Amino acid sequence: MKNFLKNMFTQGWNGFKYGVGTLWHFISVEIPELMSNWRLVPRLLMVAYGWAFLDVINWFMALENPTNAQAGLVSVVVGAGAGWFAIYVNGKPSKVKHKEQDIG
Repeated sequence: MKNFLKNMFTQGWNGFKYGVGTLWHFISVEIPELMSNWRLVPRLLMVAYGWAFLDVINWFMALENPTNAQAGLVSVVVGAGAGWFAIYVNGKPSKVKHKEQDIG
């Protein structure tokens, strides 16, 4: 990496163009493939739902006399989690394909 940066700035305009092309390739090809193959967004959303679910359950259990509306809220949160989990489990990573390009 150190030599890459050194060559990028010491070889003039061609070195800079190569460095920018390599960086653009990484941003436009490698990152989307990584996010799709590892399913990062659905996993982060599942973590966020888990945190919200735990927070709602702790809130509900701390109530002295819960009302029907409060119990309904908990029911909706739990039901939404079941639907969200089904979508997560049945989803598949999209196949991100890219055409080979000349970076230099």
